[in-house]
Amino acid sequence: MTPEFAALVAGLIIYTSAFIAEVVRSGIQAVSKGQWEASSAIGLSRAHTLRLVVLPQALRIIIPPMTSQYLNLTKNSSLAVAIGYPDIVSVVNTTLNQTGQAIEGILIIMAAYLTVSLSISIFMNWYNKRIALVER
Repeated sequence: MTPEFAALVAGLIIYTSAFIAEVVRSGIQAVSKGQWEASSAIGLSRAHTLRLVVLPQALRIIIPPMTSQYLNLTKNSSLAVAIGYPDIVSVVNTTLNQTGQAIEGILIIMAAYLTVSLSISIFMNWYNKRIALVER
């Protein structure tokens, strides 16, 4: 593992985990206090309450902003150029300087980020639909 890659991974993990932790915290706190009280009234432990009552409701709140955070993580990975890690942007820049074909290089970068972003969006939208409440 190169020092540049280690710095990139550590930076992205610390930065993104703070935002994801806040999204999860706010999603759990958005579940009403009455749900916690009702589950303790029927004798569920705190762990069972969290797993069976709170998290299923909180996931409906958490998923949309979590999708945005995953997409931000993908885009923030392009900052690897700043610490000298050769990601797709720096490889295309080197190719661009040697060949002078700017349009093709930019199209490759756009296609790569579009593919990753659409894949993340499609998966998260599928998961969001899967856990959504079904109207009767």
